[in-house]
Amino acid sequence: MNTSKDQLLSLVEANPFISQQELGDQLGLSRSAVAGHLAQLVKEGRILGRAYVLPTRRPIVCLGGTNLDRKLHAIESLKMGSSNPARQSESPGGVARNIAENLARLGLPVHLLTAVGRDPVGLSLLAQLQTLGVDCAGSLQAADTPTGSYTAVLDAQGELVLALAHMVLADRLDSDFLRQSAPQRAAARWLVADLNLPRETLDQLRAEAIARQQSLVVVAVSAPKMKRLGERLEGIELLVLNRGELHALMSAPQATGSSKASPHGPRERPPELLDDNASASASDSDSDNDNDNDHALTEAWHRLRERGLRRLVISEGAKGLRYSDGDRLRTLPAPRLAARRIREVTGAGDAMTAGIVAALSRAPDDLRAACQLGLKLAALTLQSDHTVSDALHPGLLDGVAPFPTHESSPP
Repeated sequence: MNTSKDQLLSLVEANPFISQQELGDQLGLSRSAVAGHLAQLVKEGRILGRAYVLPTRRPIVCLGGTNLDRKLHAIESLKMGSSNPARQSESPGGVARNIAENLARLGLPVHLLTAVGRDPVGLSLLAQLQTLGVDCAGSLQAADTPTGSYTAVLDAQGELVLALAHMVLADRLDSDFLRQSAPQRAAARWLVADLNLPRETLDQLRAEAIARQQSLVVVAVSAPKMKRLGERLEGIELLVLNRGELHALMSAPQATGSSKASPHGPRERPPELLDDNASASASDSDSDNDNDNDHALTEAWHRLRERGLRRLVISEGAKGLRYSDGDRLRTLPAPRLAARRIREVTGAGDAMTAGIVAALSRAPDDLRAACQLGLKLAALTLQSDHTVSDALHPGLLDGVAPFPTHESSPP
């Protein structure tokens, strides 16, 4: 049987920032007994000391993809199946990386855990983040695989037409990586994980968030990767996705129960999440579609809540977003922008998520205010040629302009 000292060492290994009071509470020891064991472990050389982090400087830890963004902007209307004239630009990218840079530009302490190749591109991406104050210690650098890339084809209006992602390195952010990077995550109050991460990694992060009372934000990256979320969603404080990703999540086998026969007959189909752009031939049909949308989205939220999810944000692009408020979904419109001011859409969603996380890190219970800040950051990014706008600054955290609120129809 392990001694109290050995049990204490195991707890410190799992969380180097754990307090003496927490150690005593978990082991049933007095603080003086804990202090004695720690002193003995230091004397034995089994630990080198303890780490303390001021609560106001606990970092937001982002985990997931980092890559080079290549953007091809069509100069004229695109003709499929043919060569099209375009202008090209390159910039740092990756959902977790973009969110980390946004947070750093807002003046928040950020730690990024990611994977890049040990090549000039990967080294440059990490160096650029470090100049902005992002701590990248513990990130994986692979000698046998190049840094990932994301290639976006944009039409003449700056709208995304097609994207191709080479993100195989993210699959190496597995349970072994989590074990090695445990010290970097231990101090975090907020964790942001994108769905480039493997399923086993996401499951472990959920379990850790519950055990350590950390707030875990999961960010969707594409509809095909929604299957990386399992049936149970306990441990996820907030899920951020768009309408297509929500439909993919609700249509997955674990959501519909199609993999198991029900003793009560066939399970109910997942709610149909109507396309925002679906057209109707009459105004009455438009109104019916709006009501159907509200009902389907609210029903989807209820099902996700039953699976353990605490809060939800659904991005609706130029329309704004919906966020959960108890049993209801509420909407916030996006700031109005003249078409001539929009440069492109790449990175706007990551900026929105970063704004939400930044605000929640200060006021965890006010999701509405967090969404307002997220929409403001997304609007700034839409007006930039960069994936992360250089117009971001710490002053943006000082306040959020009010937006009108509209309730979605209850089921």
